Amino acid sequence: MAQAQQLKIKELEVFKYKGVNRRGSKVDGEIKGTSIAEAKALLRQQGITPSGVKRKPKSLFGDGKKITALDIAIFTRQIATMLGAGVPLVQSIDLIANGADNKSLRTLMQKISVKVQAGLPLSETLREHPKYFDDLYCDLVKSGEASGSLDQIFDRLAIYKEKAEALKSKIKKAMFYPIAVLVVSAIVTSILLIFVVPQFAEIFAGFGAELPAFTQLVLHISEVMQEYWWLVLAAIFAFGYIVKKTYANNLTFRTWADGRIIKLPVIGSILNKAAVARYARTLSTTFAAGVPLIEALESAAGAAGNEVYKNAILFIREEVSVGNQMHLAMKQTDQFPEMVLSMVSIGEETGALDSMLSKVASIYEQEVDDAVDGLTALLEPLIMAVLGVLIGGLIIAMYLPIFQMGSII
Repeated sequence: MAQAQQLKIKELEVFKYKGVNRRGSKVDGEIKGTSIAEAKALLRQQGITPSGVKRKPKSLFGDGKKITALDIAIFTRQIATMLGAGVPLVQSIDLIANGADNKSLRTLMQKISVKVQAGLPLSETLREHPKYFDDLYCDLVKSGEASGSLDQIFDRLAIYKEKAEALKSKIKKAMFYPIAVLVVSAIVTSILLIFVVPQFAEIFAGFGAELPAFTQLVLHISEVMQEYWWLVLAAIFAFGYIVKKTYANNLTFRTWADGRIIKLPVIGSILNKAAVARYARTLSTTFAAGVPLIEALESAAGAAGNEVYKNAILFIREEVSVGNQMHLAMKQTDQFPEMVLSMVSIGEETGALDSMLSKVASIYEQEVDDAVDGLTALLEPLIMAVLGVLIGGLIIAMYLPIFQMGSII
C-alpha cells in the first residue's frame, strides 16, 4: 500500500485527433489519455490509424460547470446503487464519470478512479478534494472500508446528502421571497426616483407656489439619487461585502448574527427547525454507521450551519464525554424542543438512538417544508402590498400639488 501511495499518478488529458478508420474514411474527434502515445495506442485499438494527435487547449474559463453539492449527492446515490448491485468500486466510478454531463465532475471522477486503481484507499483519495468531500463524508467512507460495508455506508451517505440538499433548498426558498421583495422594491423605487420624478419636478418649477412637505421630501430624495446613485449603489455593495467577510472571519460577529437571525419572526422559526433537523440527521447517520457518539457529536457540530447550535452541540459533547446522558445535556442548552428531548431520552433508554434521531429529522424536515409553504402563501400578498405602498406613495407625492392647485381653482 505504501508503495502504491508513492506512485506518481498521471491525470487524464483530452486530445484532438485526425485519422482513417478501417473503412478508409477520414475521422476526427477527441479522446482521453495520459499522453499522446497512449492516445495513439487507444485509437489503434479502436481501428483508427491516427494521422495527427495533439492536446486540446484548456479553456480560460475552466473545463465545465462548477461542481455543486447536488452533483455530489447524485454521485453518492449512483455509487451506492452500483455497489449495492455488486458492481466493483473502480468500475462504478468509471461508469459515473462516463455518464456525467458536467465536465468538471467527469474530470474529478477520473482523477479519483485513477488513484483508486493505483491502490490508494477511496477515503484518502476523497480527502484530497475537501472542497467537495468534507471530513464527515471521508470519515464515514473510511469506516465503510474498515468494516467491508461500503455499499451500506454510501447508501446512508446518499440519504444524508439528499435530505441535506432538500433542506437547504427549502431554506433558500424561504429566504428568497423576503429578499425578492426588498430587491424589486428598491429597483422600482430607484427607477421612479431617477427617471420619473424629475419630469414632475420640471412641471412643479412653474407653479410658483410652495409644494407640500411630502412632495418636497420626495423631490429631495430624487435629487440625491440622480446625483449620487453610483455612490448609493457602491455603498450597498461595500456594506454587503464587509458583512459577508466579517461573518466568515469573525467568530464573535458570526455568533451574534446567527443568534439574531434565529430570533427573527417566521424566518427564525424555520431556521431553528432546520438546525434541529440537520443535527438529528447528521447524528443519526454517523451513529448508525458505527461512529462513536462523541465523534458523531463532533461531526454534528461541524455540520450545524449555525454558531449558536454548534456551540450547543459542543457543550452536549463535553457533557456526554464525562458520562452525562445526552438528553439532559440537550435540555441544558435551551435550544431543543421538549418533543426532541423526549424522543432522544427514549432512544437512549431503548438503545435505538439512531432510529429515534432519524424520526426526529424526518419530522422537522416536514415541518420546515410546511413552514416554507406557509411563508410563501403569506409573502405573495405582502409583496404586492409593499410595492403598492411604495409606488402609490410616490404617485401621491407627485399628484398632491396638482390636486391642491385644482382645489384652489
